[in-house]
Amino acid sequence: MAHTTDPSALLSVDEYRRRVAELLVPTPTVNLPLDECLGLALAEGLTAPISLPPFDNSAMDGYAVRSADLAEAAPDRPVTLPVTADIPAGRVHVDELAAGTAHRIMTGAQLPPGADATVPVERTDGGTERVRIHATVAAGANVRGSGEDVTAGQTVLDAGCTLGAAQLGMASAVGSAELPVHRPPRVLVLSTGSELVRPGTPLRDGEIYESNGTMLAAAVRQCGGTAELLHFVPDDVAAFHSALEPYLEETDLILTSGGVSAGAYEVVKDALEGDEVRFEKVAVQPGMPQGAGHYTAGGRRVPVITLPGNPVSSIVSFEVFVRPALRRAGGHSTVERPRRRATLSETLRSSPSKRQYRRGLFDPESDTVTAQGGPGSHLLSGMAAANCLIQLPEESSEAPEGITVDVWLLDG
Repeated sequence: MAHTTDPSALLSVDEYRRRVAELLVPTPTVNLPLDECLGLALAEGLTAPISLPPFDNSAMDGYAVRSADLAEAAPDRPVTLPVTADIPAGRVHVDELAAGTAHRIMTGAQLPPGADATVPVERTDGGTERVRIHATVAAGANVRGSGEDVTAGQTVLDAGCTLGAAQLGMASAVGSAELPVHRPPRVLVLSTGSELVRPGTPLRDGEIYESNGTMLAAAVRQCGGTAELLHFVPDDVAAFHSALEPYLEETDLILTSGGVSAGAYEVVKDALEGDEVRFEKVAVQPGMPQGAGHYTAGGRRVPVITLPGNPVSSIVSFEVFVRPALRRAGGHSTVERPRRRATLSETLRSSPSKRQYRRGLFDPESDTVTAQGGPGSHLLSGMAAANCLIQLPEESSEAPEGITVDVWLLDG
């Protein structure tokens, strides 16, 4: 049964965040090739089966030597050694280096037994049969020791880490062809409203270009989920149900925007009447009207989150309530945006009963933040120019210039 609250009652931001988080369960683990793992969360810690480097190798192009053979070398008294082998990178079998000789060696090539250093080619005459060396070298110089970076049995990636370029490089370096990851949460994104028109087509009076669906689908993908976008669901309950039906089997979350306020033609609220959805007024600005619960049809019971329709309300609500829940469901150990403390560069008005999130531009050099655009929930240009959200607390009606505030970095 749908639930509505007393108009004067406001649910706290933190309580509603917990309610949304409880809707979603962790996605199952799948094994995927490395080139399909970017942005996903590792499901199990990765232990290196080998050491890195796996063998002692040269850090320079030059000559593998015994350092003791060069104890008397100097620019005016070079030591001349016979070059008894060439060792390119990738050679598997390497002959032992005899005392009083040198092996020409390339960067990354295996250091021969008996050698304890590499002389850079710049300190020699570059000879191929005999080489004149103009400087001493310490034992271990220009050598990458076996296990210097990673030892066999070491955990190199923790469960829950987000797999970026460096993490996938690490997995590849220790020989992993695929990884166990959490399947990305699959989100069905629905924008409702008979007034919505596809971008690129002419507008008639009373119509607007649809933006929320595009914006929310991108936000889902950006935080590690997959998004199926349904455009232009009209303000009709039957059409709403029909649009959902083909996708329920493969959906982890239904995410809607619009149709949840107190007026007429609120199709989302009307369509979910009688379902397990609670519509709330949350103490947040923008984005006060919210809804969360489950949609049941065709034997499926799918979590649903309903966001308000004004574009800034919609994306701010996603950031505050939906993104952390999706990240957690996708197995990521880091679910929140990076937070910073910054000095407010201007005085901002706030609502004493609501936690306000203003669009802002954070300057990391001065640790200051400046609001972008006004507080109106339709002012999308300020959101497009922002790199952070400025969090203003519920307790005050004014945040004076110079006060320290929390900011959520949107680029992290």
